[in-house]
Amino acid sequence: MILDRSTAPGFQIPKEISFPTPIIRTLSNGVPIYFIPTPEIDAIKLEICADTGLTDKNFDKKLVPSFTLQMVMEGTKTKNAAELDDFFDTYATEVEPQLGFEHQGLSLLTTKKHFKTVLPVFRELLTEAVFPEKELLKRKKQKALSISIHREQNGHRASSLFRKALFGENHSYGQIAEETDVDLFGSEDLEEYYHHKLWTNPEIFLTGNIGEEEMNAIVKAFENLPVRLTPQSDSDPFNIPSHKIREEKEKSVQSSLRIGCHMISKTHPDYHHLLIFNTILGGYFGCRLIKNIREDKGYTYGISSSLGGLKTADYWIVMADVIKEFSNKVIEEVYHEIQTLQNIPVPVDEMETVRNYMVGKLLTQFSSSFDLIGRFKSIHQAGLDFSFFQAQLEHILSFNQEVIMAVGKKYFKKENMVEVIVG
Repeated sequence: MILDRSTAPGFQIPKEISFPTPIIRTLSNGVPIYFIPTPEIDAIKLEICADTGLTDKNFDKKLVPSFTLQMVMEGTKTKNAAELDDFFDTYATEVEPQLGFEHQGLSLLTTKKHFKTVLPVFRELLTEAVFPEKELLKRKKQKALSISIHREQNGHRASSLFRKALFGENHSYGQIAEETDVDLFGSEDLEEYYHHKLWTNPEIFLTGNIGEEEMNAIVKAFENLPVRLTPQSDSDPFNIPSHKIREEKEKSVQSSLRIGCHMISKTHPDYHHLLIFNTILGGYFGCRLIKNIREDKGYTYGISSSLGGLKTADYWIVMADVIKEFSNKVIEEVYHEIQTLQNIPVPVDEMETVRNYMVGKLLTQFSSSFDLIGRFKSIHQAGLDFSFFQAQLEHILSFNQEVIMAVGKKYFKKENMVEVIVG
């Protein structure tokens, strides 16, 4: 059959998304494995992910969790850092720390051919790391320098101040690391965290060409992992009314802006409509903020808004680097665009553009098997399953003008916003 390349294929929007059901297996130590088999590729990805274990009582050593994970590749009881690097390079294997506010862990990406060879060494990283003092001192100097450099970068500084204002300085998510924080801990603190707190409520996420032989090797490797199973207290974020921060830098020609507030979690029935409102406002290149502040007024090269995910509540944020003298005007225009969406119906052609964009973006999130397990992990950690994405598709296909205005009025209130300007 000869293809007629002069005619474009028909345009069709899917009405549903089909997802594989993850296979769930619980090890004898209580660690669950979530497995999505992909026999069509001879690669395997394994992630072990645990709760950070941070509480409001241990801020004096807030860098310990991240340093602990970053140091595990600096040596174990049987291999030093160079030997570990050579071993994993030889077998075309990547080992990466996974660092976040709520979750932390290690990921392993390798081939099916070498999986059983590299798995025991990867497992060794979880309990046999030694935290050599020389390497720790080197990393601490690098971290102190990195903190110092980031503080001078307007964008990084604005994001840190926004997070501090949004959550409060007495919340683990609101802490800003300073150079002096690297002097508050030593290798003994890393060892204490590593042996007693690191593997708190761990879960294993697995995908790839895995047969019974590989699965048995995984069970054998992880069923004796010492773990700490404990209920985690949910954070209780709140908005600080009309909280505004301005940090002047005389030599800056640009200012970095952050505007936002706490929002509902992914489990809330309004979440999908909230996502649509955000997309129209600042979630893609043809959005309202781009057209107004970038294209019409030329105040910035780029501006966007997005929803950030946490376990108990999401947050909404606008981010932009703008010409310094127009900082306050940009903030005014952001509120103007919000109010416009709250009170004036979105034109039908714009709604269809957004609808098509969001469907396409949703589908591209599942372009590979690794994307699939990653998306599953993100919603699973929020207490959801793959039906979340089917519901999202249905909301995208059915939203109307009234829904957009209603969700805007309900959740985007100026008195709840945190505003940060640095520069």
